[in-house]
Amino acid sequence: MQKELFTLGIEEEYQIVDPHTRELKSHIAQILEDGQAILRERVKPEMHQSVVEVGTGVCANMEEARKDLVTLRTELAKLAISKGLRIVAASTHPFSDWKYQEITEHERYHGLVNDLQDIARANLIFGLHVHVGIKDREAQIEVMNQMRYLLPHILALTTSSPFWLGRPTGLYSWRTQVFKRFPRTGIPDLFNSYSEFEDYIRLLVETGCIDNGKKIWWDLRPHPFFETIEIRICDIPTRVDESLAIAALIQATAKTLYDLYKRNMQFRHYSRALIEENKFLAARYGLTGQLIDFSKKQKISTPDLIHEFLRFVDDAVEELGSRKEINTIYKILEHGTSARKQLQVFEATNGDIKAVVDFLINETLHGLPIELPKEKEVTA
Repeated sequence: MQKELFTLGIEEEYQIVDPHTRELKSHIAQILEDGQAILRERVKPEMHQSVVEVGTGVCANMEEARKDLVTLRTELAKLAISKGLRIVAASTHPFSDWKYQEITEHERYHGLVNDLQDIARANLIFGLHVHVGIKDREAQIEVMNQMRYLLPHILALTTSSPFWLGRPTGLYSWRTQVFKRFPRTGIPDLFNSYSEFEDYIRLLVETGCIDNGKKIWWDLRPHPFFETIEIRICDIPTRVDESLAIAALIQATAKTLYDLYKRNMQFRHYSRALIEENKFLAARYGLTGQLIDFSKKQKISTPDLIHEFLRFVDDAVEELGSRKEINTIYKILEHGTSARKQLQVFEATNGDIKAVVDFLINETLHGLPIELPKEKEVTA
């Protein structure tokens, strides 16, 4: 296996939370001041000052990715604690209002607000992005075309945003509904070649709609500057082991589809409209519902389809050495995603939304070599 193939890069966006009020805290400047000294360029601001992003280096395998991501999450959590704050990994805050969040002082973010107005201001969401290295641009397009079908399955495994503005939304991934307001989002169309994709980007740049390909925010895209495909459909899992499991699944999927492409074989391609139906079902029900099996033309239990998905990529898992991470997928299927657990806490505490935040604070640290200062914690 070539070294430049199937490398990994993982990006996580965290909430900055006050552990006493449980509200989001616009405190990115103070986090960055010390964070960049410790973590250098791997910690970054986002548009809202209550959001902080970390990104691993280019990792050759899951072992490297695990070490890098655990270190990043641990060091950032320690830094937040030292400032009387906490980080939370979930794709929406259970109750904080976007209207009261400060925008980061940066030309890029002010440009977004100027272009998109309240669509941008209300985009108070948090995600997991996974890059997989594929140097061949034509192979990137073919893998993207095929992986589109499996994006709803991946989303169902990551759902962590059931609340918005203090209310249960009825969806397991409300983040997907917030982000769809942006232009150039969702499931990508089919492209016949990389040059066809380049023509699309060039047209938007020449007409002044975008300044570069980074403003293509699809659920899956060839990265405009890196030799990777970037999977962006995921909610951020609350536990680090689950983020690593999703990254391993995405890596194994990319390898499986790449190998099919190299053997002049492929998945059947389905339309964006059909895949968007499954994306909504995944956002609405997570792992508790059904997705459409388009070849059988019927709905099937989402966990059953994911078990089938896991069998499909199993050879790649073995070759990539990611069995440990993939085994966590089975635990997610058994115990549910963060969204389901948040709803269970909400129900068990008679609707105490702050108890959900307390749960998320603790779950975000699960599996990390760190403990919260118990004497400073405030119970719900």
